[in-house]
Amino acid sequence: MKRLFRYGMNLIPRPILINISYIIRPVLVWLLKGNRYYDPIDGQGYYKMLPYGYEKQRENVLAPNTFSLERHRLMWLYLTNKTNFFQAKQKVLHIAPEQAFYKRFRAMQNLDYITSDIESPLADVKADICDLPFGENTFDVIFCNHVLEHIMDDHQAMSELFRVMKPGGWGIFQVPISYQRELTYEDSSVTSKEERKEKFGQYDHVRIYGLDYYQRLEDAGFIVHKVDYTKEIPTEEINRYRLEKGEILPVVEKPIQTNE
Repeated sequence: MKRLFRYGMNLIPRPILINISYIIRPVLVWLLKGNRYYDPIDGQGYYKMLPYGYEKQRENVLAPNTFSLERHRLMWLYLTNKTNFFQAKQKVLHIAPEQAFYKRFRAMQNLDYITSDIESPLADVKADICDLPFGENTFDVIFCNHVLEHIMDDHQAMSELFRVMKPGGWGIFQVPISYQRELTYEDSSVTSKEERKEKFGQYDHVRIYGLDYYQRLEDAGFIVHKVDYTKEIPTEEINRYRLEKGEILPVVEKPIQTNE
């Protein structure tokens, strides 16, 4: 069963996988229910979680009910404990909405919540992130997680996100980062799935971000806060929530005074 699940997660196209997940999720929750690990997003406990990964499998990281990973649970805890996201009236844009958050954010009465993606069945607006169909200074909050590594012109995508964010607005833009690299590695001549997998670690990635990712965001106009929120979380909770200690949350902010 474990091997079949791994192959399914890696090979089935994302839109189909999302639809299938609604069917298999209740069975997985029932089979793995326990109290060793805890998903703060839905409050469900498990004796173990599921494996996940395209090339290198990470054991015991995928929560069976929300399908959250370490980064999703960390973001939820940050939003809960460090922001007014769950209380303030805000207009929110969520690019490529994660299944772990989608229904929960959609149900929040304080949010005017809009989702956008070029192919996801969860998207309200089908759109190219490099040409968003929204006016300038529209959104108070923008989430764009594990998207930019798929976009050929990430500079244009960042500029579009900056354009549609209100002055004083903020967002979280997570990407996979190699902390051993100072500079991002990309090569536009690499186009085949096989070569992208070899060069960038995943068949649909077009680069490997280095530590200059934050500078790219600043070049687009954002103020960038590199938040290591795991420093504030006790070790026993890190283990129970199945978080990755030391993971950085790239929290961006659009200055109130801009050079637009």
